[in-house]
Amino acid sequence: MFSRWNWVACGFCLVLNICSPDASGGLVQSCGHIIPESPVLALGSNFTALCILNESCLDFGNIYASQIIWKIKNRLVPKEQYREINRTVSSVTFNDTSSLATPLTCNILADGQIEQNIYGITVTVGLAPEKPKNLSCIVHQLLRFRYVMTCTWNPGRHTFLDTQFRLRYRWPEEIFPDCIPKDVNNSCTITDIQFFVNTEIWVEATNALGKAKSDPLVVDPIDIVKPLPPQNVSISSGILPTVLQLCWVNWISDAMMTLKFNIRYRIVGDTNWMEVPSEDTASPRTSFSVQGLRPYTEYIFSIRCMKEDGVGYWSDWSEEKTGITTEDQPSKGPPIWRIIDTSHSPAFWTVHLIWKALKPFEANGVILQYEVTVRDKSSLSSPVKKYNVTGTNHTLQLREGTYEVSLIARNSVGASPPSVLLIPASNSKAPVKNLRTLPKHDKLWVGWTAPNSYVLKYVIEWCLVSSSSDCIIEWQIALGDVQGIDLKGIKPFKCYLITVYPLYADGQGSGQSVKAYLKQDRPSKGPTVQTKKVGKAEAVLTWNHLTVEEQNGFIRNYTILYKTIDGNETVVTVDPSKTEYTLSSLTSDTLYTVRMMASTDNGSRTGPDFTFTTQKFGKGEIEAIVVPVCLAFLLIVLLGVLFCFNKRDLIKKHIWPIVPDPSKSNIAQWSPQVPAKHNFSSKDQMYPEGSFTDVSVVEIEADDKKSFSEQDLKPFDLLKKEKSTSEGHSSGIGGSSCMSSPRQSVSDSDEGETTQNTSSTVQYSTVVLNGYRDQTPVQVFSRSESTQPLLDSEERSEDHAGGADSTAQRQQYFRQNGGQDETNTDRPCFERTKQITHANEGDLVGFVQLQISGQSSQPLGLGMEKNTQEAAVSNVLQTCTEGQTVRPETVGENPLSVDEMPKSYLPQTVRQGGYMPQ
Repeated sequence: MFSRWNWVACGFCLVLNICSPDASGGLVQSCGHIIPESPVLALGSNFTALCILNESCLDFGNIYASQIIWKIKNRLVPKEQYREINRTVSSVTFNDTSSLATPLTCNILADGQIEQNIYGITVTVGLAPEKPKNLSCIVHQLLRFRYVMTCTWNPGRHTFLDTQFRLRYRWPEEIFPDCIPKDVNNSCTITDIQFFVNTEIWVEATNALGKAKSDPLVVDPIDIVKPLPPQNVSISSGILPTVLQLCWVNWISDAMMTLKFNIRYRIVGDTNWMEVPSEDTASPRTSFSVQGLRPYTEYIFSIRCMKEDGVGYWSDWSEEKTGITTEDQPSKGPPIWRIIDTSHSPAFWTVHLIWKALKPFEANGVILQYEVTVRDKSSLSSPVKKYNVTGTNHTLQLREGTYEVSLIARNSVGASPPSVLLIPASNSKAPVKNLRTLPKHDKLWVGWTAPNSYVLKYVIEWCLVSSSSDCIIEWQIALGDVQGIDLKGIKPFKCYLITVYPLYADGQGSGQSVKAYLKQDRPSKGPTVQTKKVGKAEAVLTWNHLTVEEQNGFIRNYTILYKTIDGNETVVTVDPSKTEYTLSSLTSDTLYTVRMMASTDNGSRTGPDFTFTTQKFGKGEIEAIVVPVCLAFLLIVLLGVLFCFNKRDLIKKHIWPIVPDPSKSNIAQWSPQVPAKHNFSSKDQMYPEGSFTDVSVVEIEADDKKSFSEQDLKPFDLLKKEKSTSEGHSSGIGGSSCMSSPRQSVSDSDEGETTQNTSSTVQYSTVVLNGYRDQTPVQVFSRSESTQPLLDSEERSEDHAGGADSTAQRQQYFRQNGGQDETNTDRPCFERTKQITHANEGDLVGFVQLQISGQSSQPLGLGMEKNTQEAAVSNVLQTCTEGQTVRPETVGENPLSVDEMPKSYLPQTVRQGGYMPQ
């Protein structure tokens, strides 16, 4: 057994043995080889390769067949496919060559580890050629006398191998050189052609796996000729307007073959070709007259040819040539229609006659002018009016009636048949029924149901509806037996107004209209919604219809979507004819977002969002609150006005008190020495009823002075004390009240006591000094220190609690001469018989103070108030018999004797118009 170093040395020697070059650069010796060498294999077949080792390698390196491994393109072949034949030969078998790739190599493992390549081969896999099929040949005419033959065939499947094709032909007694295709494998051209001799032609295909041959083709080359097309084609107009003459030149001699021809033509602008019948051009010729053409129409012609017997191939079409036929008179009158405008006056029509230009095959030439003839069918005596027009419209001013209009078109040859249009006074005939439309590809089909009466023809009007421009009318005439036509030139997403009129022999039916779209789309924009009125629980939404350009289809419905900020969206569907909708059941004082969507048959579009806030109060709620409040306020004001009206005198006293006018006072003329005399006829004149207010009487006798307390006599002491200093003292009315008898008024007494008596004490008083022991007084005077009377409103509030009883008491407050009867009105009221001497002036005998007391009476009403306010002050003293004095007495007291009655003046009274001092 070799040691490790021995195996390394053997391997190195093996490599040197395999790869050592000789002097010529080749391999000196190989350790083995593979057979077969570079095989070509049929795809899908079985294949076995053998690797044979040389004996020299076996002896030197101890290498055996069991150490051989096989690889395909460096990919190890499974050992299941190996077979060791002997110690020097190993084989590998492939059941399907489709998996084989190149190269296939034989390798050994030296010392079990080192892989060494022994030999390698290239394997080619492919298919044998198939039999060529469909061999055909054609002889092309290149020039007048030059021809070539080109044969083509089907080479069959791809072989994956280098395959060679050869076209071979021969005569019965002569074989010609092979024709080898260049750059192709399915055709070959033979330049040497002999006519009128049968030639055998076939194709051979050869590669490494085999050889194939096509079926032979035996043919006379004259029978497979494709001639050149006719040359120098010319066209000329014939005698008739429907005929054109064609001429040409053939490039093949009649001695070689006779030809037949094929002529085709079409109108300029048309794509459809028409052909002359083949039997008319089946014989040899160089010209032909084409008939049945349209007058004054331009045509395009082309010609081809082939062998007369039909064997062989048609030539290509000749170069196209054009020709035009001559003019003829128009074949029909122009279609005519009218548009009647009665907007200015129903009795006078503006009739717009419109007609269509004749098509070229109808005009048969250039239309020079149109002749319009108008006949008044309503009046046979009316003359016929004729107009020559060069355009396709004319306007007439006609009276209301029935008219017949005829139209003739003229060209250079003649006139067309007349087109007649009847314009009736009214469209009283039956209209069409069941007018409908249906889109069909790029056309709009309009259908209708015919009326029961016979219809000569129908007029179909249509126009593009636009919100910014007038409808431009297009129209078309259909025959009376037609109940539907296709309108061309209709644009998608546009609205068209279509009207159909039936025309009768004696009149015209009323038109039936329908709107239609060729194709619809969703609207270009959505409606813009606004609020017209917003309430507490409802909102009136309004919007404008989309313009017809924005609709892009029929609006099927509007959809209103509204919601609060945090609420769910509510959807309402509205009829497309509406422009206003009321949302109800809304929440008061809430912000809502609303948007609107317009929908067609092909989609919808939503408009912008709009927000609004519902009101806090509903309709009438504020009125229900404000109106009662206002009514209550108005009622209170009214009651207040009524109350103020009833109490106007009382209010007047409070706001505007009556101020006496000093200029009207009698004190300016009164003298203390001579009392004023008044002539009253009765007691009622001096003291009218209701002229007194409440009066209090205070009588003070000199002898009774000590019966009063000091507090009660304090005012009188103050009065006596101030006597010497009050000379010339002003009374505040307009001068000294007692002239040379100054004194202190009761109103100027102590302020504290005066404040307590202000509300109940009248500020006018009379002071009487009685003599001592019935002596005659030396001086009598009256005095008033106040400037205004005490108003009733300054009295105590209890003054208003009285009634009619107190009023009666005021009317009888004083009595004069208490022992006398009250009804005696002729007696003097007061008598002054005594005077006070200067020696007795210090003795204050009596003091009378008149008070208007709020505690004693309450006015009965405004009338009594007014009487109280208007009571005048009595300034009248009437002198009676000397030595007699009238004494006042309180109502309800017993009359006193003459000796016991104190001496006093009658208290001052209030009379309307001012205060009169005593």
